[in-house]
Amino acid sequence: MNQGGVATVNGGSGTGSVGVQIQQSRRLPDFLQSVNLKYVKLGYHYLISNLLTLCFIPLIAAISIQVSQMNLDDLRQLWLHLQYNLVSIIICSAILVFGLTVFIMTRPRPVYLVDYSCYRAPDHLKAPYGRFLEHSRLTGDFDESSLEFQRKILERSGLGEETYVPQAMHNIPPTPSMAAAREEAEEVMYGALDILFRNTNVNPKDIGILVVNCSLFNPTPSLSAMIVNKYKLRGNIRSFNLGGMGCSAGVIAVDLAKDLLQVHRNTYAVVVSTENITQNWYFGNKKSMLIPNCLFRVGGSAVLLSNKSMDRRRAKYKLVHVVRTHKGADDKAFRCVYQEQDDAGKTGVSLSKDLMAIAGGALKTNITTLGPLVLPISEQLLFFSTLLVKKLFNASVKPYIPDFKLAFDHFCIHAGGRAVIDELEKNLQLLPIHVEASRMTLHRFGNTSSSSIWYELAYIEAKGRIRNRNRVWQIAFGSGFKCNSAVWQALRNVKPSRNGPWEDCIDKYPVKLAT
Repeated sequence: MNQGGVATVNGGSGTGSVGVQIQQSRRLPDFLQSVNLKYVKLGYHYLISNLLTLCFIPLIAAISIQVSQMNLDDLRQLWLHLQYNLVSIIICSAILVFGLTVFIMTRPRPVYLVDYSCYRAPDHLKAPYGRFLEHSRLTGDFDESSLEFQRKILERSGLGEETYVPQAMHNIPPTPSMAAAREEAEEVMYGALDILFRNTNVNPKDIGILVVNCSLFNPTPSLSAMIVNKYKLRGNIRSFNLGGMGCSAGVIAVDLAKDLLQVHRNTYAVVVSTENITQNWYFGNKKSMLIPNCLFRVGGSAVLLSNKSMDRRRAKYKLVHVVRTHKGADDKAFRCVYQEQDDAGKTGVSLSKDLMAIAGGALKTNITTLGPLVLPISEQLLFFSTLLVKKLFNASVKPYIPDFKLAFDHFCIHAGGRAVIDELEKNLQLLPIHVEASRMTLHRFGNTSSSSIWYELAYIEAKGRIRNRNRVWQIAFGSGFKCNSAVWQALRNVKPSRNGPWEDCIDKYPVKLAT
């Protein structure tokens, strides 16, 4: 070490010398300690996770040794013993058969995701920043302060130049009529369903359950009735229309379909998730109500679920868990995403400044419930032990944040906005690749509400990252306030379906986003 605080490391002997200079004021971390701790933790996880198996090894070894030492006389004595205890054997066998029958009849039926599709609007509905702001100016409804506010939101939103808004918003002046709203809903829902039925070769008349969710557009007849009419679905179909449930309603719809599939045997369920923009554009100047204009874009998805055992061979995923958290009992949470009229009587959706804090609280409750279902025992013990130490000794011990990367291989975080994705990446200690699908979906399609988690899953599939037995965590937030999670397990190496939303552009992603 010389006096200038620079260390020189010589590589090898002889004539060649490699010099590596490291400033003393900026030392690199002690990688030796880091690596050691890493392997200690990995070993601990492996030991605890496989503890039951390890305990069985000595027992199996002892039984194997005992069996290997038995001769023909020993086997004959064992047979005679069983003959003299025939009644006991019959009773035990009957109890065993009865127990197995009850277990098979009452266990939850597996729910398979056969396939899904995402709607992609035609190119003439794209809304680049410049066109979006120019149209906002030409409407004459926004003052200069509101136009500047929208410009700043767009620049920081994480949205790209190729997101879509409905035809009514491209007109000057905009034409947000009931007819235009119906037209948007039909194009999105029928577009997604046409692709789904074509890819799966399922006859629409074979659908036994239909669940449609759309928060802000609920006409009469309902959206589910529009689908029944379009595809001439059978008369005894169980159809449901979920309204006003926010961006997390896609997971709620899946949960409802799952429960119905437990009751109705040998059937298909279709879940359609969308949002309608045409009649919900805000034409006022209240800042908190202008944000949805800048973030929400046209999109929708259709998902085919099945409880048929024969569909396991062609299904992509199996539904493992659904965990729902509702914070509506708290007044702040209830009003943080709120549809109302401003002082001028113009209707819009207002976003509270407390939104991120409320979302964080809902997420904490949700993962506290989800954690024991999915995390390795080692993570649960670490979390419990730190909590116990803090409670018993009042120690200044930071709560242990479970490593959800040990439970899930892929993450589909609702693309509600850049801040939402940033916060989850930070709080869950995720890597950039784990939130790549969410960021790219927000960039390419914007906030498509409850369908965004399906665009994200389609992105991961298009990248060829889903391998057999991989677990996917879909997590979404919605008004009310709600945080909902769905966990899927891949049944094979999943390839992207035909006519996917990323089919002709996946090679362009990921793109570098402006900071």
